[in-house]
Amino acid sequence: MLEEVKVKITRKADRKYWVAYYVDPLNGKQVAKSTREEKRRDAERWAAKWESELQEGRYKPASKILWAEFQERFTDEHLSGLAERTQTSYQLAFSTVDKYLSPKRLSDITTARVSAMQSKMRANKLAEDTIANYSRHLKAALNWAVDMQIMNEAPKIKMPKRVKGAKSMKGRPIFLEEFERIIAKIPSEVGLEAAPSWEFYLWGLWYSGLRFTESLNLNWDGNQGIIVDFSGKYPMMVIPADSQKSHKDELLVITPDFAELLQSVPVEERTGKVFKTFNKLMRPIKCTDRINKIICACGRLAGVKVSDKNGKVKFASAHDFRRSYGLRWAKLVEAPVLMTMMRHASITTTLKYYVGNDAETMADVIWKHKFVDTSLDTSPKQSFSQEVE
Repeated sequence: MLEEVKVKITRKADRKYWVAYYVDPLNGKQVAKSTREEKRRDAERWAAKWESELQEGRYKPASKILWAEFQERFTDEHLSGLAERTQTSYQLAFSTVDKYLSPKRLSDITTARVSAMQSKMRANKLAEDTIANYSRHLKAALNWAVDMQIMNEAPKIKMPKRVKGAKSMKGRPIFLEEFERIIAKIPSEVGLEAAPSWEFYLWGLWYSGLRFTESLNLNWDGNQGIIVDFSGKYPMMVIPADSQKSHKDELLVITPDFAELLQSVPVEERTGKVFKTFNKLMRPIKCTDRINKIICACGRLAGVKVSDKNGKVKFASAHDFRRSYGLRWAKLVEAPVLMTMMRHASITTTLKYYVGNDAETMADVIWKHKFVDTSLDTSPKQSFSQEVE
């Protein structure tokens, strides 16, 4: 049937776009689609592409395209060129759709059903940020389907809004005393012999502000991952595009405390991975999931809670060390500088670290001026500045 299909174009005088159409040889009915092209030449190209898809058997009406078929095509044609983390995010979003909607066809994903899915996720205590993230990825995938003429129109997906007063972070920055309690629990998890490698690693997370996966990809040398560079006026980290959420090559200043930690390593030992962690048998641990679980276990043993929502307690993890890094430096540098240090795509994300610090900053300014001239103050409280000394 498909070998006989010939796609033609036409346009009515009162219409903006050219329309492509063909006659189905089986039932004799005409099938038409807007090319969304105003120029004849562009419309002819669009029609030729559609005809080619029909001849190759790749085209199906949107109502008949299977959800599994769409996922496969989206992965092959779109995701394959994106970063691994981005691919994983989309796959998680698709798995969530499978879990809550179980669609058979692409057309089964409607505005009403997506809204129902969001409600089910909320009922299962998923965080609003998580719901928004899955919704955002699904929306982007369906918009791609429209661009590829796989769907005529994408369903409208409403992005969840943060509840007024809700916390913007899943955890919280931890204090130095809490961090030291976590450090103290390392030997009970990995043994005394392996403990120094873990102590060095956790202090590295504390001082560097690196994300968990980034820290495991930090190298002394080579041309892979993130590279430590002591060759310039100031120590730097060279971060290739493949290791960045922003997909851009970048130089990142190493803070003085982190530089001091790195320089404590003898020069002859500065090769390969910066952070090498071992188990109780002094064998290197290469499984990232295992490393993460050990950090979380130390946080739990130390009793450092960073979140308690609806009775679900979350103990300190590697990312909470990064939050602490952001909070510490928020007191020392301006927002644009911190944005660069944290490598945030939006200043809005960076400003979260300043929330709650305003009162303390104001107090710093006020108390620096406590010895002001009070000679014209006739209030009985004029001697207060002397009483607080």
